[in-house]
Amino acid sequence: MQKAAIVILNYNGEAMLRRFLPSVLKHSTFEVIVADNASTDHSVVFLEQHFPEVLIISLKENTGFAGGYNEALKAIRGKYEYYILLNSDVEINTAWDHILIDYLDSNPGIVAVQPKITSIQNQGYFDHAGAGGGFLDSLGYPYCRGRIFDTVEEDLGQYDDVIDVDWTSGACMAVRSRDFHDFGGFDDRFFAHMEEIDLCWRFRSAGFGLKYVGTAAVQHLGGATLSRANPKKTYLNFRNSLLMLHKNLRGNGFAVKYMLRILLDLLAAAVFVLRGQKNDAKAIVQAHKDFRRMKKIDFSNSMALNLPSKSNHKVKSILWHYYIGKKRKFSEI
Repeated sequence: MQKAAIVILNYNGEAMLRRFLPSVLKHSTFEVIVADNASTDHSVVFLEQHFPEVLIISLKENTGFAGGYNEALKAIRGKYEYYILLNSDVEINTAWDHILIDYLDSNPGIVAVQPKITSIQNQGYFDHAGAGGGFLDSLGYPYCRGRIFDTVEEDLGQYDDVIDVDWTSGACMAVRSRDFHDFGGFDDRFFAHMEEIDLCWRFRSAGFGLKYVGTAAVQHLGGATLSRANPKKTYLNFRNSLLMLHKNLRGNGFAVKYMLRILLDLLAAAVFVLRGQKNDAKAIVQAHKDFRRMKKIDFSNSMALNLPSKSNHKVKSILWHYYIGKKRKFSEI
């Protein structure tokens, strides 16, 4: 069994591969694999012609981030001790991959780690996807050190540390291959967005630790497949957040939080309307409708797992801190 593989999921991303893959190959220690999610552009031909050293896994259909990675990693199951899942729009400027793998090697109780993730578009600032380490509040809203909702912090070295986190970012995460498969991988129903948070919640339920390792760093473009301004992203985030809560909370624990989420999400929809973003407001309403269709609400929820409710940061409501308390930085919470 080989030590690790860097697996990049690609969908119609020839431009991203052309721009970012050279930096990954230049600064990486381990084998690079590109899993093509049934692209309709010339991605595969481009790879074959310009990067013959890259192993290509061609998938038959586009099943999103979650399904695509599940199928790709099944194809290489048993061949690598670790996987490093890496977005196609990530740039590497320094040694990074061996830092993540060495940390997992030295800490058997840790199942997944992520590096510091900063922005390419907003140089010197953190990125939205993972930033300086991710957490969940008591209602299931994710936030990060270095990024809370739309506010990002400047990278001044304040998060060049190693800490426990609630989830590791799918933009760049190293995970033990055996545990990824043993826990069923990502939930295919999510398609894209928050599937890694759901998986990490399941990891924590089994007593595994998750770490942010700020001594390794990458830069992320973001929005390469789906722009942050696209209402579909709003839809997926809200729907998948509800799916995650329903899966991972028992009985009344879910019922109470779901009622609160209905009120808060409707408030979020109203804010979008006031901002003139009616399509985003509609996306939130549709997310709730589809959630109810996808999984009939059952407050006894006998299929739910007995997961820990405690976050490593223990914030009850990030919405309250951000919108009412006007706290925009992690250090202020």
